[in-house]
Amino acid sequence: MKWLLPAWICVCISCSCGLEISRLFDFWTDLFRPLPRNPNEGFIPDYTPYDQEEFDFIIVGAGSAGCVLANRLTEIGKWNVLLLEAGGNENFFSDVPIFASFLSTTSMNWGYSSEPLKRACKDLRNNVCFLPRGKVLGGSSVLNFLIYQRGHPEDFNDWARMGNKGWSYSDLLPYFKKSENIRIRQLMNSSYHGKGGYLDIEYAPYRSPLEIPFKKAGEELGFKWRDPNGEHVIGFSKPQATMRNGRRCSSSKAFLEPIRFRKNLKVSKYSTVERILIEPKTKTAYGVEFKKRNKRRQVRARREVILAAGTIGSAQLLMLSGVGPEEHLKEFKINPLVNLPVGYNLQDHVTFSGNAFIVNETNLCVNDMTAASPVSAAAYLAGRGPLTLPGGAAGLAFVRTKYAYDDPVETRPDIELVMGAGSLAGDLLGILRSLLGITDKWYLQVYGKLPFLTRQRSFAMNPVLIKPKSVGRLMLRSANHSDHPKIYPNYLEHPNDMRRMVEGVRLTQKVIGTKAFQRYGTRLHDVPFPGCEHLKFDSNEYWECAISQTSITLDHEVGTCKMGPSGDPTAVVSPRLVVNDVQGLRVADGSIMPRIPAAHTHAAIVMIAEKAADLIKEDWGMLTDSQNNTV
Repeated sequence: MKWLLPAWICVCISCSCGLEISRLFDFWTDLFRPLPRNPNEGFIPDYTPYDQEEFDFIIVGAGSAGCVLANRLTEIGKWNVLLLEAGGNENFFSDVPIFASFLSTTSMNWGYSSEPLKRACKDLRNNVCFLPRGKVLGGSSVLNFLIYQRGHPEDFNDWARMGNKGWSYSDLLPYFKKSENIRIRQLMNSSYHGKGGYLDIEYAPYRSPLEIPFKKAGEELGFKWRDPNGEHVIGFSKPQATMRNGRRCSSSKAFLEPIRFRKNLKVSKYSTVERILIEPKTKTAYGVEFKKRNKRRQVRARREVILAAGTIGSAQLLMLSGVGPEEHLKEFKINPLVNLPVGYNLQDHVTFSGNAFIVNETNLCVNDMTAASPVSAAAYLAGRGPLTLPGGAAGLAFVRTKYAYDDPVETRPDIELVMGAGSLAGDLLGILRSLLGITDKWYLQVYGKLPFLTRQRSFAMNPVLIKPKSVGRLMLRSANHSDHPKIYPNYLEHPNDMRRMVEGVRLTQKVIGTKAFQRYGTRLHDVPFPGCEHLKFDSNEYWECAISQTSITLDHEVGTCKMGPSGDPTAVVSPRLVVNDVQGLRVADGSIMPRIPAAHTHAAIVMIAEKAADLIKEDWGMLTDSQNNTV
């Protein structure tokens, strides 16, 4: 481990260069891989299919869903499966939970961004929202903030009420539990959690000093300390994370690495699928075309092609292959094979990320200098220390605002508060700024005059709109896969969404106004945001302006290949996830969600893949045990 400290220092120095860090990261992608702590862990062999090679199933995308599907389908020994992934391996640094924001500045990210929006990201770089999506084995489960939270039971009952038979909460809870290996002692006997699954769920080994006042503040405000994946969602809690012994437990680590030597599984890395092959007359998908090392190949599926490329990737591939809105495809001279509303129904969670709260004690917060210290590095190697915080998150709160009056489910939250152990003010190396798209000019104007030590004594508490009413759309930019699609998330377009975000800011003020936080002299940094100086600070009008300037995605895009029953004109796939009017083609990822759950979406996407695997086995007459998936 002599290389660790120099490597750590190089990363910290390179962070000040912004996106240039990706070059350094690429060099180390395979070099600095930690030694396996588990006999099931290790490198996944790379396989390059020959042109026109046949497989029973071809899975596009080795992300949160694709890794699950590859695992479960290869349980059938006579099925051979090809998993195609555009990226490569995870590495040492992607394992470090607190480095989540840093990872989005590397080539593990597809680098998508939105089109300019009216009410969000207005003062960020190029006036667009950055939309990080994973381009690596494990997909976005390698880039995300590790939070494992499923949503309210009525989120899924809503899906069933829309006509999606088999998608109620009672239908889906067994799939949530099936994938889970709960490692939190207090929850080991909970009927809401599973033991023995592939995906480890635990608390960060490091206990932030802010956790105690956060819990007490919730109690002062009348909230209980909860398991948000249990019977009640509303309340305060410590984040449950996809983590194993203080390291990130991505979908690749959880579901792929233990089965990497199954003879009926082939994984092709650095393989970008550019088109689904569909027979025009019969409307039958029979394979895909992909590029690897600048060479195009076609591979064929005897049974099915399964898209697990994510909300952006799956929708783009469908449209490039002739499945989508007819008039839109004709704009790019794409032959429209099937007219379906692909790209509509785009939903996401937006968060307000610019505020910083300052305290009068030096040991309460975690900043980038703390993360860069050799002491933290040494503690991490022992599975402890602040680097094990999931994306830096130290506390979660799920609350219901007065603007949720039109939701008849009174126990369902509409705002989440995420307490970060550090803040944007303490981002001296620029890692967080790179993720958010904050310009140096903006940062210096708001936080530049704060003394160095004051910046280090700051933390964040960001409101997240988890029940948005605004809906966006994804559209093609051209007929070339290499041209990223046009993405219009339309954040905060619905007036009620902005009202609830302002209410979220007011809730954070109530939390820091409690005795629990005031004992540390906690205060909001009150330098106005650029472009909002003309408004009275702390007025509702000021907060609407500030929210529009720096609100960003929480990377929970869903819905562009909506699931719906037969006869639903807004649906792209059936409740069995088969693409309407196309044979041999399914979608099994977050894009099929008809409505976004009031939660971080990774847990639900893993669940979708678990259920999809059973649907596939059932349709091909191979399902004998819905709980164990064994034949």
